[in-house]
Amino acid sequence: MLTTDQVHAAATALDQAERTRIQIRQLTQQYPGITLDDAYAIQRSWITQKLAAGRRVIGHKIGLTSKAMQLALNIDTPDSGYLLDDMLFGDGGEIPTGRFIATRVEMELAFVMKTRLQGPDCTLFDVLKATDYVVPALEILDTRIERVDRQSGETRKIADTIADNAANAGIVVGGRPFRPDETDLRWVAGILTKNAAIEETGVAAGVLNHPGNGIAWLVRNLAPHGLALEPGQIVLAGSFVRPVEARKGDTIQADFGPFGTVGCHFG
Repeated sequence: MLTTDQVHAAATALDQAERTRIQIRQLTQQYPGITLDDAYAIQRSWITQKLAAGRRVIGHKIGLTSKAMQLALNIDTPDSGYLLDDMLFGDGGEIPTGRFIATRVEMELAFVMKTRLQGPDCTLFDVLKATDYVVPALEILDTRIERVDRQSGETRKIADTIADNAANAGIVVGGRPFRPDETDLRWVAGILTKNAAIEETGVAAGVLNHPGNGIAWLVRNLAPHGLALEPGQIVLAGSFVRPVEARKGDTIQADFGPFGTVGCHFG
């Protein structure tokens, strides 16, 4: 386990990396014995610093929900991070590329909560009951930690990603909001394009067999910390496509068919 000072130092380094847009070395290289609990402690410490600077929590994100991504990282569990008010961008708006280091985009569904949801026994049915509506979304990913260590050549590990707020950097919501009982959420499909060329397609069942299962997992993992999902909060349920690189000048759009489109331009 890392010490309190080590956790704080790692969080401060991540914050500086985000502000200067200069990546730090992988925490798994700096602290070979780092655990997932350590990584979440660093994440919470970093978020606490952001809140002290005036930011506000607007929700959460869930990542690594597909079997393909879990196998790639040799893990069997998702991860999660926080959404803050300065991460929310308008549908069809311009994303300030200079604010980020190495942006990628994923396509997913966002759940907006109607009632407070908490507890270690949360189920999919609890999630559906507590959800106000679901809406198409794009998640903008960034990494304040090197993906490949320049000294060892090692790739980033799950603990690095968790500490880095699950690689979250932004969110765009759009399309047509719909009630969770309006359709079988497993079969919501999307087409992700970059500059009008199709990059990825997928269906929401790729997220733990149902995107609501990711929300239930998050609630159960928040419970030991006395935390819950609050009314009005946005929860990104997890991507059902691989992340797509996005650079200055790129236009990204996700077409969810009857549920509309959501997009952005990287300026």
